[in-house]
Amino acid sequence: MIPTEQRATAIVPSLVEEAVAAPSMHNAQPWKFTHRSGSRRLSLYGDPDRTLPVGDPDQRALHIGCGAALLNLRVAAAHRGWTAVTELLPDPHDPWHLADVLLEESPGATDLRLADLRPAVRRRRTSRLPFSDERIPPEIWDELSAAALLEGVRLIVPGTWHADAVMDLVHDAELLESASDAMRAEIITWTRTGRAGEGPATEGVPSYAFGPRQHGTTAPARDFDVPHSSPARAAAVFEERPQTALLGTAADLPVDWLRAGQGMERVLLQATLDGIATSLISQPLEWPELRDLARDPRSRTGFVQMVFRFGYGPAGPATPRRPVSEVLEIT
Repeated sequence: MIPTEQRATAIVPSLVEEAVAAPSMHNAQPWKFTHRSGSRRLSLYGDPDRTLPVGDPDQRALHIGCGAALLNLRVAAAHRGWTAVTELLPDPHDPWHLADVLLEESPGATDLRLADLRPAVRRRRTSRLPFSDERIPPEIWDELSAAALLEGVRLIVPGTWHADAVMDLVHDAELLESASDAMRAEIITWTRTGRAGEGPATEGVPSYAFGPRQHGTTAPARDFDVPHSSPARAAAVFEERPQTALLGTAADLPVDWLRAGQGMERVLLQATLDGIATSLISQPLEWPELRDLARDPRSRTGFVQMVFRFGYGPAGPATPRRPVSEVLEIT
């Protein structure tokens, strides 16, 4: 019989392949994995070469993206009959060492709720397309909120005044962004429109995923076409009242950001299974002066980590991912 450690090594590449289907800010894919052959341990690191110094100076979004990849890895392991026992921030002397995962074979004790999410890992998309005005039923909101709670975070569905306030913050962030040469330059660095000198096609946001231009300013979808280098983009009318939700944590430390990333991805996967199209709204959270205002002061949620846009509509196209050989080191 093949030892457990060798079986673990055999499945590691496939686990990482599904892990990296996670979303990340500007699709920077800021993760690295290491595995020692013949062991059951897989380590997740943040990649200091893939940071966003302007939009994410404290690496909060980097931790959230890596947390989302960690959730996908746990889902992939559960689907294969393994349990991914996770330790966050295992090395206090290395802040880039974000998690250790010990793979335990557990065919009879697999977390079926995690395993059931696996079909959504590949189907999940970020949609910058218009959604319909059909309202999401309360039972779906309850299911999404329960998914967040399973990861120790909270999903808040804002009331009318709070939703309007968040939309105002999105528009405020757009004005700040348009006035910041550094922010616009960073976004351009991570878009792919066929310009000379762009980065690899396996990362960043490709022009086919920009979505249409908006008639009006009702939707909080970010426009990545900063230099308007895609003149052929069509325009479209977006939903009049976007359906949003906020993901929050009680504290605001790196460990909370990793938990938020796992909760974010669990919510996105559950929404995908429920037939809900999704996108992420990070714009107002990239400006400290706006982020604090995103929170409902009456809420028990201390810090907003992500804002979601949900609705019924097209899922959006798949965006590229780097191959496993670039993100996984096996020694």
